[in-house]
Amino acid sequence: MNNLCTDIGFKSVNKKGEQLCGDHIEIVEQNENSLVLVLADGLGSGVKACILSTLTSKIISTMIANNLGVEECVSTIAATLPVCEKRGVAYSTFTIIRITNNSEAEIIQYDNPHVIMLRGGENFEYPRTSMEIGGKTIYKSKLQLEKNDVFIAMSDGAIYAGVGKTLNFGWQRDSIIDFMVGNYDKKMSAKGISQLLLDECNDLYGGEPGDDTTVAAVKIRQRIPVSLMIGPPSNPQDLKKMQTLFFAKEGKHIVCGGTTSKLASEYLGKPVVPCLDYFDPDIPPIAKIEGIDLVTEGVVTMTKVLEYADSYLNGSISISDLSMKKDGASRIAQMLFEEATDISFYVGRAVNPAHQNPALPINFNVKMQLIDEVSKKLKAMGKNISVSYF
Repeated sequence: MNNLCTDIGFKSVNKKGEQLCGDHIEIVEQNENSLVLVLADGLGSGVKACILSTLTSKIISTMIANNLGVEECVSTIAATLPVCEKRGVAYSTFTIIRITNNSEAEIIQYDNPHVIMLRGGENFEYPRTSMEIGGKTIYKSKLQLEKNDVFIAMSDGAIYAGVGKTLNFGWQRDSIIDFMVGNYDKKMSAKGISQLLLDECNDLYGGEPGDDTTVAAVKIRQRIPVSLMIGPPSNPQDLKKMQTLFFAKEGKHIVCGGTTSKLASEYLGKPVVPCLDYFDPDIPPIAKIEGIDLVTEGVVTMTKVLEYADSYLNGSISISDLSMKKDGASRIAQMLFEEATDISFYVGRAVNPAHQNPALPINFNVKMQLIDEVSKKLKAMGKNISVSYF
């Protein structure tokens, strides 16, 4: 098995005045290394478009994931969905990206802007073959993948961005390619790529989108493991086992908590070097231990990481916002949200006497719940998560 993984990010804005988005993204994982992504754009806007795109994407993704042919998928959609009275069409447009074993991509496209592919940061013209199904032209592509390949799928709201405002004829696909190539950064995650393009579309619309606009990015990344240890074990005899497993793990290492840092320092035989800079008065300062990538305070810092995770998922904060901050929580967030693909938590169940003060809003249960909530948020970002308790 190769050491690659599939990173996915997507973002939408609704047409001005609409409460629901007429575009829909559906992702079905076939196994750890294979998945199907469908971006469907329902005809029109509002409730009807939302229903059409949701049903279309769910039907297609499920059928494709179960290895049924595109012909059967399109026929099923046409027979299932209601026919639009004005257009006489029974389904929305769609884009399918299927990744198999993180080594092969299949792209199936009907009437959406064609998927943009970047390889080595440059536009890559992948092969396309056309086929007729029910009078509709469907484009199919199949190609072998390389590390850092990027696929960008979009609804037609992207190419209509700026019509009648900043641009006379909208933002054409070639111009979008030029923008993405000009802003390419191989360190950028799929979520960062989709956010970058959607923000530019929204700016061209003057913040008042004339159509539902959705961008989905798929990036083939090398796996980057990050391990985080917080709290000593409930049984002191398990300390060596916990630390041995933690430090034996490949990738970057984060240690959270004063007691945990002290124990890690003793295990490595390296001193804890405090950093006295308070980058954020609400977040305790970090420290340094040779052999550890990041050393921070525990529960207060991780509580802030959870807050950042919520903001990152809802789009109110971006990775570029976090990269401007130097406090411990922001640095953990950067490593977990943007860099890491596989995250392992090593959580000690020991009760911290300092947390038993009734005046403090911290207790054992809060710490366990905190790790659980952070893990859920990271899973929602598409990360592979494992949690080990000691």
